[in-house]
Amino acid sequence: MGEELIWKKRREGSLKMIRVRRWKTVRALAALCLACAGLGTAMGQQPDSATIIRHIDTAIQIRFESVLGFTDTEHYAVYRGKDETNPAAEMTVKTTYRKGIGKSYTVVSQSGSELVQKFGLKPLLDNEKSINEPDKVAQSWFTSANYEMHVKPGGTERTNGRDCFQVALMPRRKAPNMIEGTMWVDAKDYSIVQIQGVASKSPSVWTGPTQMMRQYTDIDGFAQATHARAESDSFLFGRTVVTIDYRDYQFQLRTGH
Repeated sequence: MGEELIWKKRREGSLKMIRVRRWKTVRALAALCLACAGLGTAMGQQPDSATIIRHIDTAIQIRFESVLGFTDTEHYAVYRGKDETNPAAEMTVKTTYRKGIGKSYTVVSQSGSELVQKFGLKPLLDNEKSINEPDKVAQSWFTSANYEMHVKPGGTERTNGRDCFQVALMPRRKAPNMIEGTMWVDAKDYSIVQIQGVASKSPSVWTGPTQMMRQYTDIDGFAQATHARAESDSFLFGRTVVTIDYRDYQFQLRTGH
């Protein structure tokens, strides 16, 4: 009986040592995982695609909720053929946006071809008014509700003086104002820095694919367009380039922003 008791104690002691060793192994693995995670953060490891897209959606929603209205001055220029020095038509407008109401325009000056102004610039302003109507405005946002988004690998890229993630865009529906291409977003606050691509639908049967680009800057903490360019080739007008420059923003922000 004495030998059995000794054997039993030895067995219990061995099992205890095994459990202790296992616990030390688990703790060591956990410490290693935490160390690796901390190292990745310290080295600026890129968040996963889902996290980046979620932050983009949030940044756009916060902007919409915070900006009650704004005014700015917009200069439109239309170039024909290969000449991008002498515009065929120009127009400067004062733009007013009011949340829940939409956009309105006051023409400050215009010059050049009346035909281009009537059939080129005026429809462009009318379209901007239409897509900014309260019941439509969210349909043109660069969010995951309107686009399939995939963050491109390779980390950040320096764009317009800012470190940016590149996000591939594929519209969930076809429309002249929906872009198939790439969006650059600030790696710190996930605001839009630049968009470039092709309109998913031509504005008319007479117009071929439209190449589009728009640049943004941070104004009062929110992304606002500063320059845009659209290039198309139509049966009636040939190669046409439209540029838009935005300036003199004045914001009305929700209290607390």
